[in-house]
Amino acid sequence: MLGIAAAVLFFIAFLINAAHIATNDVLSSTNFMLIGLAALALHIAGIGGARPARGWGRRR
Repeated sequence: MLGIAAAVLFFIAFLINAAHIATNDVLSSTNFMLIGLAALALHIAGIGGARPARGWGRRR
């Protein structure tokens, strides 16, 4: 789920940068990219992902 959020944040950052939209410092394209990188790092670390189905657990 965080991977999708990161992709959306990267797309928003791209639109702000490509359209040369004048925003304040809080909503700059750099800040959107940094938040997207943080979400992507959490996704890769395994935080915020979907739980595996019951059948995917360790066999006994």
